[in-house]
Amino acid sequence: MMSLAWPLFRITEQAALAAWPQTGCGDKNKIDGLAVTAMRQSLNEVAMRGKIVIGEGEIDHAPMLYIGEEVGTGTGPSVDIAVDPIEGTRMVAMGQNNALSVMALAPQGRLLHAPDMYMRKLVVNRQAKGAINLALSLEENLRNIAAALNKPLTSLRMATLDKPRHQAVIQQAARLGVKVFALPDGDVAASVLTCQQHHPFDVMYAIGGAPEGVISACAVKALDGDMQAELIDFCQAKGETAEHRLIANDELRRCKQMGVAVNRVYTLDELVGSQDILFSATGVTGGDLLHGVQKTENGVSTQTLLIGGIDRTCNIIDSLHCW
Repeated sequence: MMSLAWPLFRITEQAALAAWPQTGCGDKNKIDGLAVTAMRQSLNEVAMRGKIVIGEGEIDHAPMLYIGEEVGTGTGPSVDIAVDPIEGTRMVAMGQNNALSVMALAPQGRLLHAPDMYMRKLVVNRQAKGAINLALSLEENLRNIAAALNKPLTSLRMATLDKPRHQAVIQQAARLGVKVFALPDGDVAASVLTCQQHHPFDVMYAIGGAPEGVISACAVKALDGDMQAELIDFCQAKGETAEHRLIANDELRRCKQMGVAVNRVYTLDELVGSQDILFSATGVTGGDLLHGVQKTENGVSTQTLLIGGIDRTCNIIDSLHCW
C-alpha cells in the first residue's frame, strides 16, 4: 500500500487542478465532470488493481467512477477505493471556501460498501476514543465526551453543518452550553480537523452523505480517532412525502443488494477494517484544513494532506506546478 502514496496524492492534485479554473462559474455539474474525468484518467495510470466501492453512484447514474468500476493498470496491490472528486461542488461553483478533492485506499474488502444516501456521523479524537455511542441521544454523547476529555460542557466545541436538518441539533447543543461551529459544507474536512493533534473541534456530528462518511472514516482511523455512523433513509432526513418514500424505498433496495443495513450503528472498525490506509485531500478553494489552488508567477500551487495509517504519518505537501 505504501507504494501507492505518491500516486495517490498526485491523483487528488490533478482533480483539484482540473476543477479550479471553473471556480465561481455557477455550474457545479461542469465542475464535478472535470474533476471526475481527471481523477479517473490518473487512477488508470497507477499500478494497482483497484475497485471503486464509494464513488459517483451506481453504473446507471454515473458514467465514470461508479460503484464497482475497476481502475488501475491491472497489476500491483488489490485495493478498495473511496473517491469524492470534489467535496463541495456547490462551494467551487459559488466561489466559496473549504472545497476539497479527496480519496482513500484500503486493502480489498476492508471498506464498507454503501450507496449514496444519508448517513448520521459522530466523530471524536483519540482522547475521547470509546466514549461515543450513536444508539444514545446526542446530549448523552456530549456529556460522555466532555467527561472523557475532562472538560465542562461549556468548554466543549462541536462542529456540524449549517443545514436546516441540523437546526434542532444546534439548538440542543447550545442549550447545554456547548460551543457550536456550524460550517456551510464539508464534513470530511470537519472530521479531519476534529482528529488532528492541534484540533479546533472536540466532536463532529452531522447528517450528510454516506460516501463522505466512509472517506472520513479512513482519515479518522489513520489519525487514531473514533467514529460511529448510521445509514438513514431519505424520509428520516427529509420528512415523509410520496416522493421521499419512493427515494427511500430505492435506497433500501440498494442497501439490501450491498449487504448493509439501514438504522444500524456501524463502529469505526466496521466502516474501515484495516489500519493499512492511505488518505489524500487536496484543497480546491482555500479553507480551514488546506490552502486552495493559487496562482503563482510561473504557474499554480497546490496543498495536499496525505495521511498514512501504517506509519502514522500526516504530511502537508506544497507543490508548485509550472508551465
